[in-house]
Amino acid sequence: MKKTERSLSAWRPMPLDTFLLGVPHYPEHVDRSFLERDADRIADAGFNVVRMGEFAWNLFEPALGQFDFGLFDEAIAVFGSRGVRTLMCTPTATPPRWLTASEPDLLRVTAAGTTHRHGSRQHADTTNQHFREHSRRITGAMAQHYRANPDIIGWQTDNELNTSYSESFSPSATAGFRSFLRDRYARIERLNLAWGGRFWAQDYDDFEQVELPYPMTPVASNPTQVLDYHRYLAHATAMFQRDQVEILRSVNPDWFITHNIGVIRDIDMRGDFARDLDFLGYDIYPFLKDERLREGHAFLQALHIDLVRGAAGNMLVPEQQSGFGSQPGFATVVPEPGEMRRMAYSSIARGADGVMFFRWRPAHFGAEIYWMGILDHDDQCRRRYAEASRFAHEVGRMASAVLGTSVSLDVGIAGPDFEQEEAIKAYSLGLPTPQDAAIPLHRYCYERGISCGFVHPEDAIGRLKLYFVPHWVMWEPRWTPLLARFVEDGGTLVVGARTGAHTPDNHMIADTPPGELRALCGTAVVEFGPLPPPDAPALQSDIDTPAHAAGRPAESSRRRHAITIGHEQVPAGWWYEELAPDDGTEILGRWNSRFLAGTPAITRRRNGRGTVVYAGTLLTPELTAALFAPLFEAAGVEPLLADLPPGVEVTCRERDGSRLLFILNTRAGPVALASVPAGTDLVTGRVLDRGRLVLEPYGCAVLQQAA
Repeated sequence: MKKTERSLSAWRPMPLDTFLLGVPHYPEHVDRSFLERDADRIADAGFNVVRMGEFAWNLFEPALGQFDFGLFDEAIAVFGSRGVRTLMCTPTATPPRWLTASEPDLLRVTAAGTTHRHGSRQHADTTNQHFREHSRRITGAMAQHYRANPDIIGWQTDNELNTSYSESFSPSATAGFRSFLRDRYARIERLNLAWGGRFWAQDYDDFEQVELPYPMTPVASNPTQVLDYHRYLAHATAMFQRDQVEILRSVNPDWFITHNIGVIRDIDMRGDFARDLDFLGYDIYPFLKDERLREGHAFLQALHIDLVRGAAGNMLVPEQQSGFGSQPGFATVVPEPGEMRRMAYSSIARGADGVMFFRWRPAHFGAEIYWMGILDHDDQCRRRYAEASRFAHEVGRMASAVLGTSVSLDVGIAGPDFEQEEAIKAYSLGLPTPQDAAIPLHRYCYERGISCGFVHPEDAIGRLKLYFVPHWVMWEPRWTPLLARFVEDGGTLVVGARTGAHTPDNHMIADTPPGELRALCGTAVVEFGPLPPPDAPALQSDIDTPAHAAGRPAESSRRRHAITIGHEQVPAGWWYEELAPDDGTEILGRWNSRFLAGTPAITRRRNGRGTVVYAGTLLTPELTAALFAPLFEAAGVEPLLADLPPGVEVTCRERDGSRLLFILNTRAGPVALASVPAGTDLVTGRVLDRGRLVLEPYGCAVLQQAA
């Protein structure tokens, strides 16, 4: 592994010399006689790594302090003899029954007072100090046992931390929360000020008086208390992981360490959780995001990978969907022939430097017997094996060209930021979170082949042409000069409604919004309020109109709340702001409905060589197109490929002027592209002249273009 500084950036490649290709394997699920045959077929498929151990604590430690590594020693050796190395996992997602039976206080407690029970996973309370002691013991024992094993190349901490459940209302969580608050505020007077304790008589005399923010007891809890609770949960998760990371690094500093994020819940991907790792991992299950309809899952995969990459850079995909997935409560649709390969290429196109298909074979027992793998239950190699093998051999040939590259971006969306998301959740007003509010822009770019991703304001935003800040209400003053410099140097900045309206304690600012950003934006917010969502049904008060009385159909709510940009009227929703632009600030859009008619809704101000646009509403798809199309043209933002057919995904990875253009067909039918640049298709090895390219159903091309 290359030794690099673990600074976080959307453009950071993974520090590996080998592109990891493989599968999670569960030797504890089959007879040992399967190992040799599995190892041969895994190696023949072109895989170079297996992951194992994440749910096997009961086998590693069958009784307190008694360890048995025999099964996994054998499996690691058998795979290693075929050139397939192991990514080992700490098994703390599933503590053994002897532990939870002897210490039931290790289990999570819900807000309703229900204690989680043994028989599932992630039922232990990671805020519990005694559970952390047990976690350190099993991690230390495994690390020492495998410290010199050449076939183990790295470690995954736990498994999908917080995916199943993140909150705990146990006595240990209460004590941990109070300790966290002492460290954060030092004096109770500071906590009272930060929480606005004089509202509803919520001042405290001592940290020991503070309770966890139980939901609706009887009405809403203090929003800053709720925010601090989720700050604490993210901190506790990071510290639980740090215990393991410190042990592993002390035993063998050459191991890489990662974690496979599942559902992003109470995990700060730009905080200590990510900084302690060499790189993040993210599990890719596109159909879990789009269970009912096949339409849209390709975009949702792109959205979520872009979000994770925006936090910490290129990633490993420890679990890439192969067959359909299922637990007793759900089942996804089936990836069609060719689609598994295309989804894996999409992961690489958007920053994965390693892909592992979940899983090698499905289990014959337990809660995932219908979570299909590369093989089927009868141990036969069929289309998924052939498809995975084709992919692995293709990527193996192009690996040296991919490693060290990062995803090219022209358009950046501010994010991810854990605190912005939690600030909105704590006092939502029924509005989408900043990440969700940015989806119309991300989708607009995705469908047109425009290079767009998430980039934090503290990252290298100067590499972008246009930067969009969705409603980041809780503004940090240190970000303002970063945005000002971006604009002065020629960038186009678009600031969304409500940005800067709260303090870092999630209080309303005392100044006129957008507060800290007012001078940069050149406008003031003089009135604001919620609007119905864009697709909300009409209200009765809206139906009882002169038009309705005359027998004409009433306008839908999407037309009642609208903005005029140029000569185009577009629907608005969620939120309105009436703006008062400063001298020198021009009006780009006006409200044209109801009591807001004629008032400024969108403004533009030129600063230095760049431009600042302030949008006094949240984006709708129609508003996105009307607002950003001319902004893109002025900023020099162009599609990676012109005239992109529907269903074709295009992304660029680059390094030192060399470009890899990923062109992927996400549809079940063939597609022809009229004009692609010249280059070498690394999938087929063919040299292509500029011109026509035909992709098969779910077909993939990776064009290498020299500097």
